[in-house]
Amino acid sequence: MSGFTTRPQLRGDFGMIASTHWLASATGMSVLERGGNAFDAAVAAGFTLQIVEPHLNGPGGEVPIIFQAAGRAPRVLCGQGVSPAAATIEAFAGRDRIPGSGVLAATVPGSFDAWMLLLRDHGTMSVRQVLDHAIGLAERGYPVLPRIAAAIENLRPVFSEHWAGSASVYLPHGVLPTAGSRLNNPLLAATYRRIVAEAEAAGGDREAQIDAARRAWSQGFVAEAVGAFLAKPVVNGRGEPERALLTAADMADWSASYEDPASVTYGHHTVHKTGPWGQGPTMLQQLRMAEVLGLGSDVREGVGVDFVHGVTEVAKLAFADREGWYGDPDFVDVPIDGLLSSGYAEERARLVDRERSLLDPRAGSPDGRPPFDTPLYLADETPGDRTTGEPTVRNAAIGSPTDHRGDTCHVDVVDADGNMVSATPSGGWLSSSPVIPELGFPLGTRAQMFWLDPASPNSLAPRKRPRTTLSPTLVTREGGQAVLAIGTPGGDQQDQWTTTALLRVLNGVDDLQEVLDTPMFHTNAFASSFHPRETIPGDLTVEPGVGEENIEELRRRGHRVQVAAPWSLGRLAAVARDPETGELRAAADARVMQGYAAGR
Repeated sequence: MSGFTTRPQLRGDFGMIASTHWLASATGMSVLERGGNAFDAAVAAGFTLQIVEPHLNGPGGEVPIIFQAAGRAPRVLCGQGVSPAAATIEAFAGRDRIPGSGVLAATVPGSFDAWMLLLRDHGTMSVRQVLDHAIGLAERGYPVLPRIAAAIENLRPVFSEHWAGSASVYLPHGVLPTAGSRLNNPLLAATYRRIVAEAEAAGGDREAQIDAARRAWSQGFVAEAVGAFLAKPVVNGRGEPERALLTAADMADWSASYEDPASVTYGHHTVHKTGPWGQGPTMLQQLRMAEVLGLGSDVREGVGVDFVHGVTEVAKLAFADREGWYGDPDFVDVPIDGLLSSGYAEERARLVDRERSLLDPRAGSPDGRPPFDTPLYLADETPGDRTTGEPTVRNAAIGSPTDHRGDTCHVDVVDADGNMVSATPSGGWLSSSPVIPELGFPLGTRAQMFWLDPASPNSLAPRKRPRTTLSPTLVTREGGQAVLAIGTPGGDQQDQWTTTALLRVLNGVDDLQEVLDTPMFHTNAFASSFHPRETIPGDLTVEPGVGEENIEELRRRGHRVQVAAPWSLGRLAAVARDPETGELRAAADARVMQGYAAGR
């Protein structure tokens, strides 16, 4: 490879954090410097991301977390809230898809309880200490990113005409914030200050304070405000009143929970992901097939056409299986052992033609049962609209300016003791639904990922987890010690961009920054997880750095190649640790010019 990097890989032995926003990384590093561990730092950074990237996540959203406490086994903390008790397919009669915005698509907000549970069980700091940075930024203001300004400008008619609570926060005094200006959220700051006060009223015990904060959220004033707001119809982005399905009782009945990860070995490493209620196992399937096909052996030479072609083909097959089989395993029988088996990987890998693009990928049958046949909604837009993860206006026939997908954030942390965390917070972004005036944040729209076909493993049902795209990654080495945490925003692309990066790391590219700076690519040749659930058959979207000759060869092989803007695909972050020497490393993607790593 060329050895060029946009910035240096960080190296040290004290602590490292990498995230999608420099203020979140600075928050996490501040916590480490004050004696906190990786879990304290991740929680504080997660709450900061809610403030500084409101177009990508918020308190009304969710977060899956995968982590390893030093000396213990990797675990998953599920902060994906479930659908309301009243959320049945019949409740959406007359619709073929759940809308992408508005209160109808709200699930139980999961991120707050997940962060607090992680803090209680594995952190060392108090509620006040981990919320301090977020509260300060919400009160004093934070710098408005160009993409925040663009999102608010796009939504200005909706905010001004229909969503007064959102206008009060994001159009203060009727003024559109510009890139580089400062924006605050005093309503959200007051919400978190009240949570801190109620936590500290529980006494001096740290764990008792955290549990009090959790109660304030799920059973106290936050849930009460959510319930009161949803007690009457709430207008959507088109000005139409909708009766929400979510209630305060739904919030009281749910809490974040721990579970074992789904895992596969790759060489001398084991890769850990969420279960099939998330799309994480698609990475594991891709790695299995890549190993069968020998993909990655040439990554140290740069971006090769065979690598791009092969990785794209195994992605198509893995994501076809996602649509055919993945869903909440508490509700459906997902053949996860078969999907992740070596034999099935060999069977699926035989479908890869090294010279021709697969234009009609179908789900396989790892246990002999027929998979769900995903409905095909052909896209009426350019593939580029699905590539950046940035909020994108949909076809005007679909609905309002709010009928678009948001994006996601990511944070990874490692400390000197070997504690390692990878988390992908998302949902509850400013375009999802109206800001609740008493709280300062909107609810999420994760229910849009459910299908309304009862035959789908991801069909809507009461108190079920939607099959989310959020997909943090943890890697351990022989001996079981965590050596890498990595992830990215990007919806359906998360487990393509991260898989590409991970194949480089696991095949000998040592410099994390070099890995992240390498030109990226992905396919959209499967059903999108987001409303309107479109498919772009044969798509392969690449950055120009893939090279003109490679692009022409990929087209010759039948790929419908779309060349994205330079440096536009992905916002990866990663931290690493060498268990033998204790050296820590970190890197953050230079794309979008806001993600940073920090450490020493």
